[in-house]
Amino acid sequence: MDDLPLTERLSIPGKDLRWTAARASGPGGQNVNKVSSKVDLRFDLAGTAALSDEVKERLRARAGTHLDAEGCVIVVSQKTRDQRQNLEDARGRLAALIKAALVRPKTRRKTAPTRGSKERRLGEKKHRGATKKGRGSSFDD
Repeated sequence: MDDLPLTERLSIPGKDLRWTAARASGPGGQNVNKVSSKVDLRFDLAGTAALSDEVKERLRARAGTHLDAEGCVIVVSQKTRDQRQNLEDARGRLAALIKAALVRPKTRRKTAPTRGSKERRLGEKKHRGATKKGRGSSFDD
């Protein structure tokens, strides 16, 4: 299998990718019983040397249900009735998943609320309280 290019300098080697074909479900007429067009693409996440441990961990967290017990990321495609197009679709979806894991998330910096926002919040609380206080029943004695 060909390498899977991700960026200009990074690609997943073809030896880390395996794919199998199976009969797809859904409509397709007589074709559906004869042609194996569904593609099951597996990426050996645990055994690859192309990604750093940090990226592997992010991909593991991001993959969710696409991750099996052996540490492989599984992408299934059966969009079209053509095996080659389904393979390209699965490769594209796997590339998008890995590219998303390559991006390091920004660290959140704690910020304090501004004085104006505190005053607006307290003013709104006073206004809301006055509105609710005005709803009380009045007794005529």
